[in-house]
Amino acid sequence: QVQLVESGGGLVQAGGSLRLSCAASGRAFSSYALGWFRQAPGKEREFVATISGWNGATTYYAGSVKGRFTISRDNAKNTVYLRMNSLKPEDTAVYYCAAKEGIVATGAKTYNYWGQGAQVTVSS
Repeated sequence: QVQLVESGGGLVQAGGSLRLSCAASGRAFSSYALGWFRQAPGKEREFVATISGWNGATTYYAGSVKGRFTISRDNAKNTVYLRMNSLKPEDTAVYYCAAKEGIVATGAKTYNYWGQGAQVTVSS
């Protein structure tokens, strides 16, 4: 079991960069696959990125963010990151980190633990 807390959200201009952090509690952190999801106003929650447990050798990104966003993890700090580059106004959303047991996955319903979210606003 883990508890997740996001930080690093804020306002950034289009083309800029931002790094989100998600700090977790729980001794089993290293074994969990981790994911980032986002939800824009009036839209459903969507998958952004995921990373496998342990050394994070496997990653997967939504097509809309591939090449711009990078997910990484630091097990010593019980933290997962989402580095966002070349931000666009359509990236504006509340971003959530999540954790699950087992292999990486893109479906939100397969994740067991969720943070409370961090607002990211990209101005044009």
